[in-house]
Amino acid sequence: MDYTVENGHLIWDGCDTVELAKEYGTPLYVFSQTMIEERLQELQRDFVDKYENVRVAYASKAFSTLAMMKIIEKQGFCLEVLSDGELHTAIQAGFPAEKIEINGNNKSLAEVEMAIEHGVGRIIVDSLHEVDLISSLAQEKGKTIQVLFRITPEVNVATHSFISTGQKDSKFGIPINEEILFPLVKKAIQAKGIEFLGFHFHVGSQLFENEAHLGAVDIALDLMKEVRTRFDYAVSELNFGGGYGVQYTDKDVRQPYSYFLDPMMERVLNFCEREGFTQPAVVIEPGRSIVAEAGISLHTIGAIKELPEIRKYVSIDGGMTDNIRPGLYDAEYTGILANKADQAPIETVTVSGKACESTDILVKDLKLPAVESGDIFATFSTGAYGYSMASNYNKLAIPAVVLVKEGQSNLIVKRQSLEQMIENEVLPDYLK
Repeated sequence: MDYTVENGHLIWDGCDTVELAKEYGTPLYVFSQTMIEERLQELQRDFVDKYENVRVAYASKAFSTLAMMKIIEKQGFCLEVLSDGELHTAIQAGFPAEKIEINGNNKSLAEVEMAIEHGVGRIIVDSLHEVDLISSLAQEKGKTIQVLFRITPEVNVATHSFISTGQKDSKFGIPINEEILFPLVKKAIQAKGIEFLGFHFHVGSQLFENEAHLGAVDIALDLMKEVRTRFDYAVSELNFGGGYGVQYTDKDVRQPYSYFLDPMMERVLNFCEREGFTQPAVVIEPGRSIVAEAGISLHTIGAIKELPEIRKYVSIDGGMTDNIRPGLYDAEYTGILANKADQAPIETVTVSGKACESTDILVKDLKLPAVESGDIFATFSTGAYGYSMASNYNKLAIPAVVLVKEGQSNLIVKRQSLEQMIENEVLPDYLK
């Protein structure tokens, strides 16, 4: 991991992380705005500026706050949301509704109504009943809604099964089945209140090879041709999702965006030239790859428990409640002591959380300098899905979030208070 050290302390985008821990408390999420912007600029340079009729939609599930929405908006990118909460956050941030697409495998009636009322740019259909629902609501409101169908391209991916989404047996997407997909396409083409644009896929997450993406592109292009043949209808948009891998530990080798995007676009352009098609709009939905490495988490070391000849546990003041991924699907992380960042490692420890679960282990067998209670442990690459998946298990508070840039820090999410944790709870009269 690349980082800066000054006076023995970890520096993140010009800010002393030890001082951040003192000022804002721990646990604490810290995001480098500079690193986020560098990822956005890479996408702008190597995709948006390089190819015609393409767009980037940030997958907000990775990290959704008012401040993040404004950063995406200022870049001029679009936004993908998956719930009324994510849509509400975007609208409250002033994000242009026409640049928002809503996804999700089980959209509620209220969510579809909310999307239509706000005038979102796209609804991505994920299940069979949605066409009738969207058509009915759109006609009630006198609107025409642009839709894409999320398909399951049935490609194999080299990632954990829990974050693989493009296989045949998946809760996501519409199967490419003769009796299912094409009648639904015909219905969407003919339905009132709907403009059918094309197809969407997402093959999985944390991918370092491009074969699965390329295989799915070929399938989407074949579908584009089949729709023209069967219905004399031109598909005008394809959405290739995201899933580009990031570096969590030294064994992860992150690929540049161009490694995925250039060969995908080459296939699209060659296909259109060969078949005499007008190039459809091409959309991608990166999320994790924009924010993961820009974020770190700061925790304070508390209890230290040494089991002779077995293991040394060092416990932090957070854990699976602010980073569920290790317990959820064995995600691997690494980190350092932020207040001893220039010291050589001399012992092997296991960093454990304080939740009442044996799976609440953040990092196993990590080499660190001599660990003491009160040290500040910094976990790298927690910018994606840390805050998004945080919980109140054991009634632990959701941490604060700080955005840093060039030595300046700004609080963008306040630490949840104990009062806020129970503000929605009601005590019935008979129990008083």
